[in-house]
Amino acid sequence: MKFIRFLFTFILTVALIVGLNEKWGDIPPLGKFFDPYNGFWANAENKDLNFTTPTDLSFVSQPVSIYYDSLLLPHIYANTSEDLYAAQGFVTAQNRLWQMEFQTMASAGRVSEIIGKQGLNFDRYQRRNGLLYGAEKAVKEMEKDEEISALVNAYTSGVNAYIDNLTYKDLPLEYKLLDYRPEEWSPLKTALLLKYMANNLAGRDYDIENTKLLKLLGKERFNFFFPDRYENMDPVIPAGTEWDFTPEPVNRPDSISFPLVFPEKEGPQPNAANGSNNWAIAGSKTNTGKPILANDPHLGLNLPSIWYVMHLNGPNTNVMGATLPGALGVISGFNDNISWGVTNATRDVRDWYYIEFKDKDKNEYRFDGKWLKTQKVVQTFKIRGAKDFKDTIYYTHHGPIVYDEKYNSENAKANFALRWTALDPSNEQRTFIELNKAHNYNDYVSALSHFQSPAQNFVFASTDGDIALWVNGKFPLRWEEQGKFIMDGRRSDMDWAGFIPHEQNAHIKNPERGFVSSANQVPVDSTYPYYHYDTYYEHYRNRRINNQLSTLQNITIEDVKRLQNDNYNVMAFEILPAMLDSLDRASMSEPEKQAFNLLKNWNYIHSAETKAAPYFEVWWSKMYNMLWDEFDKDDTPSRKPEWPVTVAFLKKHWDDSYVDVQDTEKRETITSLYNSTFTAAVDSVENWKKENEAREFSWANFKNTTLLHLARLQAFSTDNIQIGGGRHIVNATSGRHGASWRMIVSMETPVKAYAVYPGGQSGNPGSYYYDNLVEAWSNGEYYVLQHPDEASQLKGIISKQELSPNQE
Repeated sequence: MKFIRFLFTFILTVALIVGLNEKWGDIPPLGKFFDPYNGFWANAENKDLNFTTPTDLSFVSQPVSIYYDSLLLPHIYANTSEDLYAAQGFVTAQNRLWQMEFQTMASAGRVSEIIGKQGLNFDRYQRRNGLLYGAEKAVKEMEKDEEISALVNAYTSGVNAYIDNLTYKDLPLEYKLLDYRPEEWSPLKTALLLKYMANNLAGRDYDIENTKLLKLLGKERFNFFFPDRYENMDPVIPAGTEWDFTPEPVNRPDSISFPLVFPEKEGPQPNAANGSNNWAIAGSKTNTGKPILANDPHLGLNLPSIWYVMHLNGPNTNVMGATLPGALGVISGFNDNISWGVTNATRDVRDWYYIEFKDKDKNEYRFDGKWLKTQKVVQTFKIRGAKDFKDTIYYTHHGPIVYDEKYNSENAKANFALRWTALDPSNEQRTFIELNKAHNYNDYVSALSHFQSPAQNFVFASTDGDIALWVNGKFPLRWEEQGKFIMDGRRSDMDWAGFIPHEQNAHIKNPERGFVSSANQVPVDSTYPYYHYDTYYEHYRNRRINNQLSTLQNITIEDVKRLQNDNYNVMAFEILPAMLDSLDRASMSEPEKQAFNLLKNWNYIHSAETKAAPYFEVWWSKMYNMLWDEFDKDDTPSRKPEWPVTVAFLKKHWDDSYVDVQDTEKRETITSLYNSTFTAAVDSVENWKKENEAREFSWANFKNTTLLHLARLQAFSTDNIQIGGGRHIVNATSGRHGASWRMIVSMETPVKAYAVYPGGQSGNPGSYYYDNLVEAWSNGEYYVLQHPDEASQLKGIISKQELSPNQE
């Protein structure tokens, strides 16, 4: 009997050991995960850091010193460029490995390998969208550049030195939770990271929506609701700028017709609100007599943060700023001579072409009356817990067929190819390597000549006293309206005629007004000789910034900090008085009267504590959606007239037929719409109050700004951040989107710099440094960025790491 009990206990123990070390559905191997020595407990860290140095240090040729300051910002000092970037790869992996790899897996369409079949649709779109295809071209282009190839290989060796030294105990927590291991880094992964950002910033277009709307509305009505320009636009390059060049000829076809066919639905699209602010102020307007540069990119608010801050010191290089985990160098930052920052240039560089195949085999497609050969590539998707999936992607000279009968297009004859500058061979990595060691304006311009995608506004300032801004990228030569709608891929006169020469990209240096700025608005006025188009040009942030910079004199760093955190809502200022004047105050309920008084006395500032902003935002949203309810039908596209168009429409076209609500028999008026939506808005806000009785009613609590973990793991996210701001406000912080990095640089000698971002340097949710900067970011506070050329001048160092090839 004892033997039977022993045997039963033994079998049960073995079963538990085996069972707890296997993954069950979405549950990680609990035995390993809860192991007190090697499981998730091992990822708990305090402020005292003890980094493990790998035993194999052959990835550096000479000693490299890494100093961590009190914010966990690494200061890397190396004697060769290869060692500098090898150390950058090593240090970045040491703090952000899971993020680096996850983003490149997403870019390559490989998320299914981690999370299973629920990621397949996303992965298929990523491959069809061409990110892997474009990254492979980029790698070949970098390999042609001996200097960049050597540095990328050095960076790769540094990342792999860290990976090779990892035991299960040392794995980042997400690997343990999702039960997989990192694979070897490669130059392709660095290229994929850059394509990930290109897609994040320029991967959305409205050609398909525009084509649907053209069919629905007709040309005249389409142009009325979706004009290329708004009234009173304030372009990036000041209006009236003279262009001293002879433009390339662009021949418009004699007859133009757009094929009114389109896929049933689209693949996953990046956030349309991705944008940024940047500006540079001439010394003539600052209190020091030296230029000041500011940059705050607006992206999804994630943890780990999209940015990782570093100081890199090596031969001819002493640079600091925000880096992208997985890419070399500093993306937005400064050195001893110059500073630079980026915003999204808001230029359409993605066009869709309708393709006619000869037959169902798709081996040939029609072009100018001839049949051209396609290229066929079979993509294999490895799916965790399921069989591999194969998808055949066809390529034309335009690019990959993204939509066909096998993906989001039920009509076998509706095939659509994507032409996108991000899929052309390019070497953006050289741009940042050159910027990192640039000395002056000419070096800056030379560096930008290598940058193709995504289109960016690069702002510049130097210790020489120069300020400048280039609307930079590889821009197609287009005739008017080319690329606004789906193009006919059967005609050569619908193809791009070439590209605008780089020196003819819109730019300005040392303007008389004493500043340059961009905030995703229209780049130029009508005098610029090339056609330029995009949707959703910013119309409020940019005017607020330019107004403030025009007014201010003897500008200080504190002035610039206040402007980056400015919460004034220009759009509310322009429309709210008219909305309030239309209300019937006699019939208001008590809550409506209270809301009315709050709005009437509001200063249009979206501060964290204001109680007026929630009422305005909900009221505007309900008004906007009810006004444009015609665009919500199942058989119509998901695009509505933009906010500036809507404001002008409400003021000038109050009797238009579109004012009428479709689902009611009564003919509505602007006044009745304002009143009904105001009542609905107040009810909505009052319901929120009841459901959130434990929370104070304020704008910050209402919008609930959240830093969401990249893998949507709620336990590793941070919510209810107390910060103001909102869409179309300089502090463009909404619920899940906002200033991902704030940097201010004064071009004194030595250069002084200040920065903050929402998150922390560590990618480990168990670390103090995972989100320790969030409170300062939400409060509008900044940290000094120290960047001495000599390591002995560093202050507040909390940890040091030596990488020596002779170390045993």
